[in-house]
Amino acid sequence: MAKVLCVLYDDPIDGYPASYARDGLPDLTGYPGGQTLPSPKALDFTPGHLLGSVSGELGLRRFLEERGHTLVVTSDKDGDGTADGSAFDRELADADVVISQPFWPAYLTAERIARAPKLKLAVTAGIGSDHVDLDAAIGRGITVAEVTYCNSISVAEHVVMMILSLVRDYLPAHRTVLDGGWNIADRVARSYDLEGMHVGTVAAGRIGTAVLRRLKPFDVHLHYTDRHRLPREVEEELGLTFHPDTAAMVPHCDVVTVNAPLHPETEGLFDDALLATMKRGAYLINTARARIADRDAIVRALESGQLAGYAGDVWYPQPAPADHPWRTMPHHGMTPHISGSSLSAQARYAAGTREILEAWLEGTPIREEYLIVEGGALAGAGAHSYSTRKR
Repeated sequence: MAKVLCVLYDDPIDGYPASYARDGLPDLTGYPGGQTLPSPKALDFTPGHLLGSVSGELGLRRFLEERGHTLVVTSDKDGDGTADGSAFDRELADADVVISQPFWPAYLTAERIARAPKLKLAVTAGIGSDHVDLDAAIGRGITVAEVTYCNSISVAEHVVMMILSLVRDYLPAHRTVLDGGWNIADRVARSYDLEGMHVGTVAAGRIGTAVLRRLKPFDVHLHYTDRHRLPREVEEELGLTFHPDTAAMVPHCDVVTVNAPLHPETEGLFDDALLATMKRGAYLINTARARIADRDAIVRALESGQLAGYAGDVWYPQPAPADHPWRTMPHHGMTPHISGSSLSAQARYAAGTREILEAWLEGTPIREEYLIVEGGALAGAGAHSYSTRKR
């Protein structure tokens, strides 16, 4: 029998919801491009309910316990990485499976993996497995899987919202209303139209392409860079300009959105040198991973005016400490890491997590598109999107 250790974010401050703003979710038939939605054999939760917090348990308890497995759920993850640290550290020693969300990541470092001799499977309930040391997982033969595409559209919608919020300077205007003010000149002095701007995405995978499609009706000029060039018909349909790398693209853009995974090739990409090549007054949106940008370089660029705004929902570490400089830097639109954890997205990634567990527990293949590491190598989506330190 397996021990499944699930690390989820805390319940709401006022307690687990007894009711919800809406009565259900729209019915989706599939993902763009033809990939099917998660297809577990059954569900033990109500779609549209809060599943990503500790009381939601991703809807897994009945499924696992009826089959004789053990489920341990905790939000306590940020100890010193030793067996005397967090509940996550204490429970890790005899865990067969670890489940974590990008929004509240349980960092599976090489040191933690070394202290988990039984660990065989690490599942990301969501997209993005950079909180797992992939080199260590490869070395140990641990399978790493995530629920590919489950919240790509959720994140793409969040990106478009943040672009408009920054360009139109929405958040300060809303704050003026909350504070009882009304000065129009103050609130339009940094407000522009998105129409006619040049907008570029770093990476044009599922999220990046979805962002481009949603921006086309705004009559903007669309740019992208990706190590896998899109088909010509897609470039022509969306009117895209391709650039060989990020450095070649950003000088042309008024708005840049980062939609790439974090790996050795993208870590620290937006540093002082790259930011200096951007248009003065450009906007940068990063809902990918915080460490793709140099934390302090972003602050300096906002303070100097090189960037007119920065928005995103990804921080390092997560949760961000109270004194994190991104909380107080000027002209930002940061949120907690929520873009991919809407109630709609939770229903999909909870279902996909169960689908992965069903396959693993039954000894049947996990979907190729869910795989990041398998058999001691990058696999599936991981082979397409990630790199490792050891080649």
